[in-house]
Amino acid sequence: MATPTTNTPATSAGAAGGNVINAVSGLPRLRAGELQNQVLAVLASRTGVALDVGDIAGVLVGRSSGAIGQACDRLVGRGHAELLPSSPKQYRITPAGLREHRANPTLIPPAPQGSTARPASAARPAAPAPRPAAATSPTQPVAATARPTMPAAPARKKPTTGPVRRPNGQLYYPRLLAKRPDVDVLRDLREADVPVLLYGPPGTGKTSLIEAAFGTDLYTVPGDGDTTVGDIVGDYVPTDSGGYEFVPGPLPRAMESGGVLFIDDATLIQPKVLAVVYPAMDGRRQIILKAAAGRVVTAAPGFYVVAGHNPGVHGAVLTEALSSRFSTQVKVSSDYDLAAALGVDLRMVRAARNLATQHDSGEIGWAPQLRELLAFKRITDVLGIDTAIANLIGLAPVEDREVVHKAVCKTFARAKIQPLALGNQL
Repeated sequence: MATPTTNTPATSAGAAGGNVINAVSGLPRLRAGELQNQVLAVLASRTGVALDVGDIAGVLVGRSSGAIGQACDRLVGRGHAELLPSSPKQYRITPAGLREHRANPTLIPPAPQGSTARPASAARPAAPAPRPAAATSPTQPVAATARPTMPAAPARKKPTTGPVRRPNGQLYYPRLLAKRPDVDVLRDLREADVPVLLYGPPGTGKTSLIEAAFGTDLYTVPGDGDTTVGDIVGDYVPTDSGGYEFVPGPLPRAMESGGVLFIDDATLIQPKVLAVVYPAMDGRRQIILKAAAGRVVTAAPGFYVVAGHNPGVHGAVLTEALSSRFSTQVKVSSDYDLAAALGVDLRMVRAARNLATQHDSGEIGWAPQLRELLAFKRITDVLGIDTAIANLIGLAPVEDREVVHKAVCKTFARAKIQPLALGNQL
C-alpha cells in the first residue's frame, strides 16, 4: 500500500477540532485508546512492513515516542500487532489488527501546521525545517494580524446507553451523575484535566466505574500502608544475568503514554509517599526519576489522575494536600435497584437497604454493598440460599454481626443461622 502522508484528511475524533487543545504541543488531546487507533492505522497503511517507533512518530507528528511505544505494546497485547526480534523494536500489523482497522477505520491525522513530517521508513530530516519566508524579522515593524480564532466548541458526544464492558470482560451498568451517564462524565473530566476522587464504602463499584470509563488506558496503584515510592514511580529489579535494571512504575508509564493513573485506596498510602504524584498533577506535569539517573518524565497529552477513597476503612486519612488536588469529589453508594435487576433475592435487597439506613445514621459500621449482594446471588445459585445467608452474616465485622444477623433472619423468616464454617469430620 502507499506510504501515508500528512495530507490524509482527518476524520477521527482525535484529529477533529472538537477535542481540547494542549497548550504546549498545540495538538488535540486524544481520548482514551485514540492513539492506539492512529498507530494501528499507520501499521495498516504499511501491511507486511515492519516499522519502529521512530517511523510511526515521523507520521504522527507531535506525539511523543514514549506514548507511541506504549500504544504499540498495547496493540501487541491485544493481538493487533506483532513485536519482531530486532533492535530497535519493530512492529508489524497482524491479520486480526487489519480486521480491526477495517471494521473501525481511523484515518491518520495531518501534521500540525508548520511541522515537518517524514513518511514511515524514510530518513529523518537532518535539521528542523526553516521558518516560512513570511516570518516577521525582529528589525521590521510588525504588521497588524488577525486575532486568532478560538477552537470550536466540542460537539456533544452521543451519550452512553446500556452496559459498558470492563477490561476483565464483566459488564458495568452506568448510573446518573450530573444528569448524565457516569462514564461519560468521567471521560469529559479527563478531557478538561479535572482530577476526580471517588469515595464511598468498599464494594460500591468505584473501581468498576473507573475501569468502565477508561478501559485499557488505566494504570493502577493499589494503595495500602506498605505502598512505597518505588511502587509508584518504579524500582530496580534483578535480571537473569545477575544484575539489576530499572523498571518504570505505573506513574511514569501513564504519563508517557497519556494514560490514566488510578490510585486505589489513596488515603491508605502514607502522605510523604503519595506526594511523589503531586508534581505530575500540577502545572509542572513532570516528575524526576531519581533512581533512574535523574531522568525527567513529562506527561503526554491525555494523562489524567483519578483516585478512590474508603472513608470508613481503618487508617484511611484524607489529608488537605490530597483533597485539594482533586477538584471533583463524587460519593459512590450501592445501587440496590441494580442488585435487584441483576437477580439478587429481593428479600436480601430489602435487608441490605435497611442495614444501609442504619449505617448512614451511624448505628452500625457495616452494611452489605453491591459486591456482597452479587456474591450472595452466586453462592445461592451454587449452594442454596441458607448457605448464602450464613456466608453473608459471617462477612459482617464482629461488632456489627448481631445486628446484621437479626435483620437478615427477620427478613427471611429464619431461625438463628450461624456464620458459614466447617463442621465435623466426615
